[in-house]
Amino acid sequence: MDRRNFLKNLAIAGTAFTLKMKGGMSVFAQTTDAQTGNADLIAVMGGEPAAMFQKGIAEMGGMSRFVKRGQKVVVKPNIGWDKAPELAANTNPLLVGEIVRQCVAAGAKEVVVFDNTCDEWRKCYANSGIEAAAKSAGAKMLPGNLETHYSQVSLPQGEILKNAKVHKAILDCDVWINVPVLKHHSGANLTIAMKNLMGIVWDRRIFHSSGLQQCIADSCTFSKKPVLNVVDAYRVLKTNGPRGRTEEDVVLSKALFVSQDMVAVDTAAAKFFNQIREMPLEHVKHLEHGQALKVGTMDIDNLNVKRLRM
Repeated sequence: MDRRNFLKNLAIAGTAFTLKMKGGMSVFAQTTDAQTGNADLIAVMGGEPAAMFQKGIAEMGGMSRFVKRGQKVVVKPNIGWDKAPELAANTNPLLVGEIVRQCVAAGAKEVVVFDNTCDEWRKCYANSGIEAAAKSAGAKMLPGNLETHYSQVSLPQGEILKNAKVHKAILDCDVWINVPVLKHHSGANLTIAMKNLMGIVWDRRIFHSSGLQQCIADSCTFSKKPVLNVVDAYRVLKTNGPRGRTEEDVVLSKALFVSQDMVAVDTAAAKFFNQIREMPLEHVKHLEHGQALKVGTMDIDNLNVKRLRM
């Protein structure tokens, strides 16, 4: 699909507003087509969560490119809140289930799903729909509510955060997949892939007391990075994040972003969010901090990007 037709057909399903195209502020305004070979960044629009991931991962070379037979895999969604899927405070359960299924199909020995939740973890796991979806796809759920679940690691490249306690599931696995939901956040302005790493560490108070934006970037210097970042933008919590209040805070946007680069995928998702509600990239400081720490790049125009419409 060429750029003109892609933009012409771009729509937000089920909402009463139209995306405002702002030139370079839209990931879909990129003028160059993807080169041959596996894409660096996939943007999928207009489908259901599982179908969008199926299409996106195929364009990335398939799940077997990232998960090998016999490996122990962690799938790390955002399950922080005791909220139903319609409120978009957590990652979409249908997406989580499909990722688990594909890991199992690729030959994973074990697939584990967990989060260090904000609300009571059992309620978060159940009411988000993620526990049922993950288990039915072949994963097991682990709690993240006790300090004994975590072990200390060093973050020598961090500017502020020099160490952290990371969940043992991450430390013990062969590979892990980062599956955040795109949403507004009252402290960080946006929470996407980089901020989702706060769910693999124990004590988040230091992030808020010592400089949230820099600490988010510092945590992403952790040596064991996700092999894949899958940003759920099927429903976007546009205001009152990170918890949300009612469905009026939510936009049914039907999008998905996939990349191995946390900074790049967050930059693309942030540009998309800016079409829903004004949110300039300079307001999401952990992106530039992450780029400065060489976690990834914000220069997505020079990446091999594929834009897919369903």
